[in-house]
Amino acid sequence: MASTTQNVQFDAKKALETVSEQFQTFQILNEEGEVVNEAAMPNLSNEELQELMRRMVYTRILDQRSISLNRQGRLGFYAPTAGQEASQLASQFALEKEDFILPGYRDVPQMIWHGLPLHQAFLFSRGHYQGNQIPEGVNLVSPQIIIGAQYVQTAGVALGMKKNGSKSVAVTYTGDGGTSQGDFYEGINFAGAFKAPAIFIVQNNRFAISTPVEKQSAVQALAQKAVAAGIPGIQVDGMDPLAVYVAVRDARLCAINGEGPTLIETLTYRYGPHTMAGDDPTRYRTSELDNEWEKKDPLVRFRKFLEKKGLWSEEKENEVIESAKDDIKEAIKKADAAPKQKVTDLMSYMFEEMPQNLKEQYEIYQAKESK
Repeated sequence: MASTTQNVQFDAKKALETVSEQFQTFQILNEEGEVVNEAAMPNLSNEELQELMRRMVYTRILDQRSISLNRQGRLGFYAPTAGQEASQLASQFALEKEDFILPGYRDVPQMIWHGLPLHQAFLFSRGHYQGNQIPEGVNLVSPQIIIGAQYVQTAGVALGMKKNGSKSVAVTYTGDGGTSQGDFYEGINFAGAFKAPAIFIVQNNRFAISTPVEKQSAVQALAQKAVAAGIPGIQVDGMDPLAVYVAVRDARLCAINGEGPTLIETLTYRYGPHTMAGDDPTRYRTSELDNEWEKKDPLVRFRKFLEKKGLWSEEKENEVIESAKDDIKEAIKKADAAPKQKVTDLMSYMFEEMPQNLKEQYEIYQAKESK
């Protein structure tokens, strides 16, 4: 019997458009602090709303002071955070103490609000070993410097949580450039295959150092990359703290209910340079683009929202500012009082079992340090 075949023409462009339509930006507050999505409003108390704003203001001051301390030579490596407060702090605000954060190098604010003492954050910036000694009961690892590597680690931590029957999640962050790394795909694919309780957050601040997102990937939304791993993906207005909070809250519920991981893309912007190590954003960003995103400032937006509800005032904000300055002053003093790091300290904490060649070098430096 003769067989017949049906020719089917595949329209790749239409297929891509169909996928793109599924990734509309989730937003609750517009730039004027007005609620545009009442149905999605989280059930946060007035005190919780005020606390989230307090953390955002405090962190903006911390960023300003950290930049000054870096310029004075009192801090080492520093990646500015201004502009990303909603993305960073509202996401952490949706977590529980038992949840595990695996941060990137710009994610020190989340670490602080998850329990890392401020003076240790300063010591981390200086490269001091005490900055990486996370206190007992604080579920963090040291910030990952290798771009995207934390995604693979997060998949492993989340799988361990699942095997232990833990009702907690592993959360990680990377930038838009991190989604171009192989580790990014390996991490979300592994977690998706095993339905590991992970939340993968991509903070799309539009530039991987100086490379614009449009030159990094052909996708219209980085959240679309979740499709390849068979996991949910959502694009969120990363300058809207309430939208970020809801997205992470819901992703956490899915994770602890056994539904697997979620990829969240937050559309945000860093107002400063990539790091304080000589980056000049004026060489690759226009003043028009900077002005456009300054109008979306998460602090301004949330301040307007709270003021309309009678929950915030200039007096409250000034109290937070002064409190932050006092805390920073004390923390830098405490960091200054830490013992000077020795070569033998670095070698001692690098390996559980020191290799023979390093043992020999260790003895040489130990003898020098004892003189």
